[in-house]
Amino acid sequence: MILLKNATIIDATSTLNGKKRDVLIKNGKIEKIASSIENSDAKIIQKDNLHLSIGWMDTSVSLGEPGFEERQTLKNGIKAAAAGGFTTIMLNPNNQPNPQDQSGVMYLKNVTANQAVSILPVGSFTLHQDGEHLAELYDMQKAGAVSFYDYKHEVTNANLLKVGLQYTSSFNSVVQSYPQNKDIAGKGIVNEDLVSTNLGLKSMPSLAEELQIARDLRIAAYTKGRLHIPTVSTTEGLKLIKEYKKSSKNVSCSVSIHHLTLSSNELESFDANFKLQPPLRDDKEVKQLQKFLNSDVIDVVTSDHMPLTIEHKDLEFDRATAGTIGMESAFGALNNLIATDKAVELLTNGYTVFNQDRPQIEEGQIANLTIFEPDTSYTFEKSNIVSTSKNSAFLGKTMKGKVIGIINNKKALWNE
Repeated sequence: MILLKNATIIDATSTLNGKKRDVLIKNGKIEKIASSIENSDAKIIQKDNLHLSIGWMDTSVSLGEPGFEERQTLKNGIKAAAAGGFTTIMLNPNNQPNPQDQSGVMYLKNVTANQAVSILPVGSFTLHQDGEHLAELYDMQKAGAVSFYDYKHEVTNANLLKVGLQYTSSFNSVVQSYPQNKDIAGKGIVNEDLVSTNLGLKSMPSLAEELQIARDLRIAAYTKGRLHIPTVSTTEGLKLIKEYKKSSKNVSCSVSIHHLTLSSNELESFDANFKLQPPLRDDKEVKQLQKFLNSDVIDVVTSDHMPLTIEHKDLEFDRATAGTIGMESAFGALNNLIATDKAVELLTNGYTVFNQDRPQIEEGQIANLTIFEPDTSYTFEKSNIVSTSKNSAFLGKTMKGKVIGIINNKKALWNE
């Protein structure tokens, strides 16, 4: 048994939102919620400013296993997710082999079953992610795939995206399309701005993202299929999505926490931890992106977690692999930007976007909870990283709020 004492409940869908309550969890279920509960047999969790919400969900996570276990195993990824407050993560098809049929999805479901963190596989959209032939989408969906995505690969063939959206609409699944026009992006590795010019690095204009989003929105309007645009990094891209949402509800989008908090100014150090895909935008763009956080344009904020070993990062900048880990730092960075209740909303909207049952904070419900303290400020250091790979773009950055632990699937993991 676990007894959470005097916890402020953050759940906009609940009548308990904003209220302080004791919560008793027994055998993985919320047994009682009351102003005061006494139970000498329970493990008591009590803090000066204890908060709880439904378990957070990260919609864009890459792990090493299978294929790249030296980067991060599934077991270690679960620990890192829990440290960041996530009870559910969507696993990108960024492994070897990538799931592209029923057996690939079932393997991931089986090896991660009954863990404190629920792992939801994302299947490849096309075979081998080569953009030529659709993967076995329906079979993967029946096996447990929650979405389809050629991870960080744009769908160049517009007709293939059209057919895929039409097909998946018959079983109400979600297709993700990476927002980048490869012809405009070329061989660019950083944003086209004054910083890239001064550093002499190959750049790509934000136009590469905006063109792709404009095309994909037109295809979504035609097909009426469910389209999710992941890791949008430009304000013009968000403006296009905002305009589309005025008349249609079949499109959603996410923004990564690093694009909301870090700018291309970081590149002046030539630290490869700041080499990301899409690239960090300039300081003005970051401030404009932040203004969308309190609107309904951004559905989800994600860590876009990508573990990479020093063999991929301790190189010349142009040779290094793009990506940063982020699960452990996502909440602390986001909570710095907006009110805690809005941060929680953006970390839990994924349930609705990807057709998952939303947890409930009610007596008799299975406990799927994140327990945290929202006001503690600290500097993010390597000691805060649970992930095997340490390639964090947030090292040395100030965070606000700490995760105390999670409860999910009749299990609990604590950071303290």
